[in-house]
Amino acid sequence: MSDTDPALMSAETLLGLYARRALSPVEVLKAVMERVARYNPWVNAFAAMNPRALQAAGESEARWAAGRPIGPLDGVPATVKDLLNLAGFPTRRGSRATDATPATEDAPAVMGLKESGAVIIGKTTTTEFGWKSPGDCPLNGITRNPWNPQRTVGGSSSGAGAAGAACFGPLHIGTDAGGSIRIPAAFCGLVGVKPSFGRIPQWPLGAFGHVAVAGPMTRTVRDAALMFSAMARFDLRDPYCLPDEPRDWRQGIEDGVAGLRVAVVRRMGFEPPLDAEGAAVLDGAAALLAEQGAIVEDADPGLPDTRAIFGRVWGVALSRVLATIPAEKHELLDPGIVEVARKNGDMTAVDYLAAEAMRLEAANAMARFHQRYDLVLTACTPTAAFAADQPTTQPEMSLWRDWAPWTFAFNLTRQPAISVPVALDGEGMPRAVQIVAALYRDDLAFRGARALERAATVPLADPAATAPGA
Repeated sequence: MSDTDPALMSAETLLGLYARRALSPVEVLKAVMERVARYNPWVNAFAAMNPRALQAAGESEARWAAGRPIGPLDGVPATVKDLLNLAGFPTRRGSRATDATPATEDAPAVMGLKESGAVIIGKTTTTEFGWKSPGDCPLNGITRNPWNPQRTVGGSSSGAGAAGAACFGPLHIGTDAGGSIRIPAAFCGLVGVKPSFGRIPQWPLGAFGHVAVAGPMTRTVRDAALMFSAMARFDLRDPYCLPDEPRDWRQGIEDGVAGLRVAVVRRMGFEPPLDAEGAAVLDGAAALLAEQGAIVEDADPGLPDTRAIFGRVWGVALSRVLATIPAEKHELLDPGIVEVARKNGDMTAVDYLAAEAMRLEAANAMARFHQRYDLVLTACTPTAAFAADQPTTQPEMSLWRDWAPWTFAFNLTRQPAISVPVALDGEGMPRAVQIVAALYRDDLAFRGARALERAATVPLADPAATAPGA
């Protein structure tokens, strides 16, 4: 792959070239769309393309030529996950049972990107209603991993992961209720940011609204922080939104980890599965942080069994989804949604409130843990990306065994967590770890992630080498 291909460049690099008039947003968009035309037929990252993207790139080019860019992302290509509203496009949520009427207003995170000048090139695929980690849905089919088309891209931000790895633009919005940003980022060799709850506003709130967040999926940590800066703006539509002043989240990102206390956590109130290569990658990441001056040690935060908590949250949310869909359309749904929803449909309010009490217990345990440790380092996924075509069976067991055992706890505690690629395994697939900071210390999470990234560079995927028939 050519280092001079604009589609392979980071957002920061593109913006520097725009400022020097060495490259234009139209040139970049054309380069990106050439890759989309070449690889998306088998990657299947998009639910819809934006026919006005070229016009938007042209308008950005005119602003740069006049020396008046409208914001810090002006002219940078970006995508939006199809769980979020993009005005003028339907929000289908990966489902054949949803309404195809176009949304009339942008979601807050989308509005942040547009106001910063980003060029939206399309909406990316999602698992149906964001319910699972394998990267398929009834509406759009299977989204495949640019590293290997036989492997899943992960979910539920399936298309965002695939688009990032295939270099269909540098910036991608995902959402995360139990790992749906971090898992596909890990499987695709991307940086995936789950922010502190409330940091990036959302509206409308979905079934997972009290644990779900929107966040960046990018190829570099600095791009993630730049994108985060555009998204993390107060929006009165979200009642949970933090009233923060705008800031550049890249500030302090290069300060490193020297002197920071880092806990390597291997228990989440239970023993999450992790294969041998994943364990070696985790130990290697811990060593990289120690080499940069961090004080690294194994520690256990003493969490309650987070499976019991998240299982109830997940089940109730899917029961709510099922209840909003007319019975005659249930046959259009992914059977797994119906299975989980029906098993949890008779959960009492007492049971659910007991789960909420346990969630607060977990949050308290982590808050106390962070009195001793600045950062937490964990695995991100139990394995590398698994087969894309395998059927989804035993979803309740798969949730904590195969999909999200390392990620969902931090949705419950609402802390910032970043998936960082640190190695390729013996089969050439990306492996990642997770950097976690205390609630509202997203700045520390970015510092830790950047320190790891500097020490462990993972190459880009090459879809030309892995395309079917290559």
